[in-house]
Amino acid sequence: MELFLQIWGGISYLLNKVCFSQAERSTTSRGNRHWRLWSWGVYLIGLPAWVTVFVTEHNWIAAAVESGGAPAMIIGLIIALRGHGHEPKWLDHLARFSVVIGLGLSFFEFGGISTFKQVLELCIAAGFLLGTYLMAKDNIQGYFWLMLGNVSCSTLMGIQQYYILMVQQLVSLVFVVDAYRTRRKTMHESE
Repeated sequence: MELFLQIWGGISYLLNKVCFSQAERSTTSRGNRHWRLWSWGVYLIGLPAWVTVFVTEHNWIAAAVESGGAPAMIIGLIIALRGHGHEPKWLDHLARFSVVIGLGLSFFEFGGISTFKQVLELCIAAGFLLGTYLMAKDNIQGYFWLMLGNVSCSTLMGIQQYYILMVQQLVSLVFVVDAYRTRRKTMHESE
Protein backbone atom coordinates (compact mmCIF):
# COMPACT_ATOMS: atom_id res chain seq x y z
CA MET A 1 0.00 0.00 0.00
CA GLU A 2 2.87 2.37 0.85
CA LEU A 3 4.40 1.95 -2.59
CA PHE A 4 1.02 2.53 -4.26
CA LEU A 5 0.49 5.77 -2.27
CA GLN A 6 3.96 7.02 -3.18
CA ILE A 7 3.39 6.37 -6.87
CA TRP A 8 -0.14 7.85 -6.87
CA GLY A 9 0.78 10.97 -4.90
CA GLY A 10 4.15 11.38 -6.55
CA ILE A 11 2.92 11.10 -10.12
CA SER A 12 -0.05 13.40 -9.50
CA TYR A 13 1.99 16.17 -7.91
CA LEU A 14 4.76 15.82 -10.48
CA LEU A 15 2.23 16.07 -13.32
CA ASN A 16 0.84 19.19 -11.64
CA LYS A 17 4.24 20.87 -11.91
CA VAL A 18 4.79 19.62 -15.47
CA CYS A 19 1.42 21.09 -16.45
CA PHE A 20 2.25 24.43 -14.76
CA SER A 21 5.46 24.51 -16.76
CA GLN A 22 3.62 23.73 -19.99
CA ALA A 23 1.01 26.40 -19.23
CA GLU A 24 3.77 28.98 -18.92
CA ARG A 25 5.30 27.80 -22.20
CA SER A 26 1.99 27.88 -24.05
CA THR A 27 1.77 30.58 -26.71
CA THR A 28 -2.03 30.72 -26.81
CA SER A 29 -4.61 31.48 -24.16
CA ARG A 30 -6.44 28.28 -25.09
CA GLY A 31 -3.28 26.24 -24.57
CA ASN A 32 -2.57 27.99 -21.27
CA ARG A 33 -6.12 27.24 -20.11
CA HIS A 34 -5.85 23.61 -21.20
CA TRP A 35 -2.63 23.04 -19.23
CA ARG A 36 -3.94 24.87 -16.14
CA LEU A 37 -7.07 22.71 -16.13
CA TRP A 38 -4.93 19.59 -16.21
CA SER A 39 -2.60 21.03 -13.59
CA TRP A 40 -5.32 21.71 -11.04
CA GLY A 41 -7.15 18.46 -11.82
CA VAL A 42 -4.15 16.19 -11.21
CA TYR A 43 -3.25 18.21 -8.11
CA LEU A 44 -6.64 17.38 -6.60
CA ILE A 45 -6.35 13.72 -7.64
CA GLY A 46 -3.04 13.37 -5.76
CA LEU A 47 -4.22 15.07 -2.57
CA PRO A 48 -5.68 11.97 -0.82
CA ALA A 49 -2.45 9.99 -1.32
CA TRP A 50 -0.29 12.73 0.20
CA VAL A 51 -2.63 13.19 3.17
CA THR A 52 -2.55 9.43 3.79
CA VAL A 53 1.27 9.34 3.69
CA PHE A 54 1.50 12.24 6.15
CA VAL A 55 -1.04 10.62 8.50
CA THR A 56 0.80 7.29 8.30
CA GLU A 57 3.98 9.01 9.47
CA HIS A 58 2.13 11.01 12.14
CA ASN A 59 2.98 14.25 10.35
CA TRP A 60 -0.34 15.63 11.59
CA ILE A 61 0.37 19.26 10.80
CA ALA A 62 1.46 18.50 7.24
CA ALA A 63 -1.64 16.30 6.79
CA ALA A 64 -3.98 19.01 8.09
CA VAL A 65 -2.30 21.71 6.04
CA GLU A 66 -2.31 19.58 2.90
CA SER A 67 -6.05 19.01 3.35
CA GLY A 68 -6.52 22.74 3.91
CA GLY A 69 -5.04 23.45 0.48
CA ALA A 70 -8.03 21.87 -1.28
CA PRO A 71 -10.03 25.15 -1.44
CA ALA A 72 -7.13 26.90 -3.19
CA MET A 73 -6.84 23.99 -5.64
CA ILE A 74 -10.55 24.24 -6.39
CA ILE A 75 -10.20 28.02 -6.91
CA GLY A 76 -7.38 27.36 -9.38
CA LEU A 77 -9.55 24.88 -11.25
CA ILE A 78 -12.52 27.29 -11.33
CA ILE A 79 -10.34 30.18 -12.54
CA ALA A 80 -8.90 27.93 -15.26
CA LEU A 81 -12.45 27.02 -16.31
CA ARG A 82 -14.20 30.38 -16.00
CA GLY A 83 -11.46 33.02 -15.81
CA HIS A 84 -10.44 35.47 -13.09
CA GLY A 85 -13.24 37.08 -11.15
CA HIS A 86 -15.65 34.19 -11.62
CA GLU A 87 -14.60 32.13 -8.61
CA PRO A 88 -17.06 32.08 -5.69
CA LYS A 89 -16.12 34.68 -3.09
CA TRP A 90 -16.90 32.29 -0.23
CA LEU A 91 -14.37 29.81 -1.64
CA ASP A 92 -11.72 32.52 -1.84
CA HIS A 93 -12.42 33.41 1.79
CA LEU A 94 -12.26 29.73 2.75
CA ALA A 95 -8.90 29.35 0.98
CA ARG A 96 -7.48 32.42 2.78
CA PHE A 97 -8.88 31.15 6.07
CA SER A 98 -7.26 27.75 5.44
CA VAL A 99 -3.86 29.40 4.91
CA VAL A 100 -4.10 31.35 8.17
CA ILE A 101 -5.52 28.44 10.18
CA GLY A 102 -3.05 25.94 8.71
CA LEU A 103 -0.02 28.03 9.56
CA GLY A 104 -1.47 29.03 12.94
CA LEU A 105 -2.15 25.37 13.76
CA SER A 106 1.45 24.56 12.89
CA PHE A 107 2.83 27.10 15.33
CA PHE A 108 0.29 26.24 18.05
CA GLU A 109 0.81 22.48 17.77
CA PHE A 110 4.57 22.74 17.90
CA GLY A 111 4.50 25.20 20.81
CA GLY A 112 7.83 26.41 19.53
CA ILE A 113 10.32 24.75 17.28
CA SER A 114 12.44 22.05 18.84
CA THR A 115 13.26 19.60 16.01
CA PHE A 116 14.43 19.77 12.42
CA LYS A 117 11.37 17.75 11.39
CA GLN A 118 9.16 20.55 12.77
CA VAL A 119 11.04 23.13 10.73
CA LEU A 120 10.51 21.00 7.64
CA GLU A 121 6.79 20.59 8.36
CA LEU A 122 6.41 24.35 8.86
CA CYS A 123 8.20 25.01 5.58
CA ILE A 124 6.00 22.44 3.83
CA ALA A 125 2.94 24.14 5.33
CA ALA A 126 4.00 27.63 4.28
CA GLY A 127 5.22 26.54 0.85
CA PHE A 128 2.19 24.45 0.03
CA LEU A 129 -0.53 26.74 1.36
CA LEU A 130 0.87 30.06 0.17
CA GLY A 131 2.19 28.60 -3.07
CA THR A 132 -1.10 26.92 -3.95
CA TYR A 133 -3.16 29.99 -3.06
CA LEU A 134 -0.92 32.38 -5.03
CA MET A 135 -0.80 29.99 -8.00
CA ALA A 136 -4.60 29.77 -7.95
CA LYS A 137 -4.59 33.56 -8.27
CA ASP A 138 -1.98 33.28 -11.09
CA ASN A 139 0.58 35.19 -9.01
CA ILE A 140 4.20 34.48 -9.99
CA GLN A 141 5.29 34.66 -6.32
CA GLY A 142 3.51 31.33 -5.81
CA TYR A 143 6.41 29.62 -7.54
CA PHE A 144 8.84 30.71 -4.79
CA TRP A 145 6.59 29.23 -2.12
CA LEU A 146 6.20 26.02 -4.11
CA MET A 147 10.00 25.79 -4.34
CA LEU A 148 10.26 26.06 -0.55
CA GLY A 149 7.63 23.34 -0.19
CA ASN A 150 9.38 21.05 -2.70
CA VAL A 151 12.79 21.32 -1.02
CA SER A 152 11.35 20.88 2.48
CA CYS A 153 9.11 17.97 1.52
CA SER A 154 11.90 16.24 -0.38
CA THR A 155 14.12 16.48 2.68
CA LEU A 156 11.40 15.16 5.03
CA MET A 157 10.49 12.31 2.67
CA GLY A 158 14.16 11.35 2.45
CA ILE A 159 14.52 11.33 6.24
CA GLN A 160 11.41 9.13 6.52
CA GLN A 161 12.63 6.84 3.72
CA TYR A 162 9.89 7.61 1.20
CA TYR A 163 12.44 7.72 -1.60
CA ILE A 164 9.97 7.76 -4.48
CA LEU A 165 8.32 10.87 -3.04
CA MET A 166 11.71 12.42 -2.30
CA VAL A 167 12.78 12.04 -5.94
CA GLN A 168 9.38 13.21 -7.16
CA GLN A 169 9.71 16.40 -5.14
CA LEU A 170 13.19 17.07 -6.55
CA VAL A 171 12.02 16.47 -10.13
CA SER A 172 8.98 18.69 -9.45
CA LEU A 173 11.34 21.42 -8.32
CA VAL A 174 12.94 21.42 -11.78
CA PHE A 175 9.55 22.07 -13.38
CA VAL A 176 8.64 24.77 -10.86
CA VAL A 177 11.90 26.58 -11.58
CA ASP A 178 11.30 26.19 -15.32
CA ALA A 179 7.78 27.59 -15.03
CA TYR A 180 9.03 30.55 -12.99
CA ARG A 181 11.85 31.32 -15.42
CA THR A 182 9.52 31.02 -18.41
CA ARG A 183 6.98 33.39 -16.82
CA ARG A 184 9.71 35.92 -15.96
CA LYS A 185 11.04 35.78 -19.51
CA THR A 186 7.54 36.27 -20.94
CA MET A 187 6.91 39.21 -18.58
CA HIS A 188 10.17 40.91 -19.63
CA GLU A 189 9.44 40.38 -23.32
CA SER A 190 6.00 41.96 -23.00
CA GLU A 191 7.36 45.10 -21.30
